[in-house]
Amino acid sequence: MRRRYDGRMNPSIDVAVVMRRERVDSRWQSWRWILESVGPDQPGFGAEPRLLEANEGAQRWLHPGFKTELFRDDVEGYHLNATTPAPCWFVLWRMEEEPTVADEPIARPVVVSLSYNEAGRWLDAQETVEQVPAPEEVIEWMRGFVQAHYVIEPKRRKRPESFRPLVDRFGNAASVSTEKKRGRGAGDV
Repeated sequence: MRRRYDGRMNPSIDVAVVMRRERVDSRWQSWRWILESVGPDQPGFGAEPRLLEANEGAQRWLHPGFKTELFRDDVEGYHLNATTPAPCWFVLWRMEEEPTVADEPIARPVVVSLSYNEAGRWLDAQETVEQVPAPEEVIEWMRGFVQAHYVIEPKRRKRPESFRPLVDRFGNAASVSTEKKRGRGAGDV
C-alpha cells in the first residue's frame, strides 16, 4: 500500500474495494451485495469499477481509487479501532440509482475509513456501512498515528442537576414550594 505523508498533508493509503453480489434464497429479494475486501490500490486497476468474476451464483466487482486519510481531529476514532481485538476497515456504500457500468445498478463504495467515530456517524445517518478486518501493516500504521497524536482528555465531573440553582426564564432566582396556596379556589363559592 502506498503511504503518503509530507508533514503538510494528512497521512493516507490508496486502497481498492471489492464488493460481492451473491444469490439469496428469499421471497423478497434474489440478490444481495456485501463488502468482500479492502486492499492496496494498484495503478493497473484503472479508475472505473470492473467486473472481476461472474457465475450463476455470484459476481465480484473491483472499485479502485480510494484514499483513506488519517485526520488529527478524529484520532479518538482511530484509537478506538486500534485498541479493539479486531481492528477493521469501515466502508460506506450505496446502490447506484441508474446502471453505469453494468446492465443493472451495482453497489458503489463511497468512502473507506479506519475511524470508529466516523463509521458511527454514518450509521446514525442511516447509511449502509460494513466492515472487514484490516491487515497488520495498516493497523501498525494507524497505531503509530494514534501514539503520535492521541491525548487522553481528563474527564470533568459534571455537577448533578439537583445542585443547580433555580432560575426563571429571565435568569432571576426562583423558588419552588410544596405548600398548598390558601385562598379561594375555583370550587369555592
